[in-house]
Amino acid sequence: MDIEKIKKILDQEPEDAVADMLEDVEERYGEIPYIINFMKDMPGLFISRMIYENSVMRQMDFIDPKTVELISIAVASALRCEYCLKTHLRVAKRLGITKEEMFSAMLISATISSAAVLAEGTRSLDSQVTNPKNESSGRGSNCSICSIVSQLPEEE
Repeated sequence: MDIEKIKKILDQEPEDAVADMLEDVEERYGEIPYIINFMKDMPGLFISRMIYENSVMRQMDFIDPKTVELISIAVASALRCEYCLKTHLRVAKRLGITKEEMFSAMLISATISSAAVLAEGTRSLDSQVTNPKNESSGRGSNCSICSIVSQLPEEE
C-alpha cells in the first residue's frame, strides 16, 4: 500500500477504511489472519496497526517479499507461534518459496535459538559453578528477563 492509498484510506469513514484495508490484506495473504480479523471492529487501533505493519512488512526498499516471508517464518518458528507460522508458510507457498527454502529458514532460527540458550546457560554455569568469584554471584540481583530476585543461600 503506497502513501497515496494510505491518504485515501485516512480520508474515508473508519468502517470504509477498515473494509478497504481488509481487501488489501486478503489480496496480499490470500486470507484474513486471525489477529487482523479480531481487530477489525476497533477501527482506530486496526487502521494504525495496519499502516505500521504495511510500512514494516511491505514497503521494504531493501528486502524483497520472499525474504520478508522467510524472515517471518524463521521468527515465528523461534517464537513458537503456530498461528503466525502457518499463515506465513501459506503466504510463502503462494509466493513460490520452496519447502526446502522454508525449512532452511527454520533451521537457521533453530540454530540461533539454540545458541541463545547455550550463551545464557554457559555464562550462568561459568559464573555460578566454574568461577563464582569472577562475576557477580547473582545473590540479591534481579533476573534481566523475569525480574525475579535471586534468593540463593549464602555460601559457607
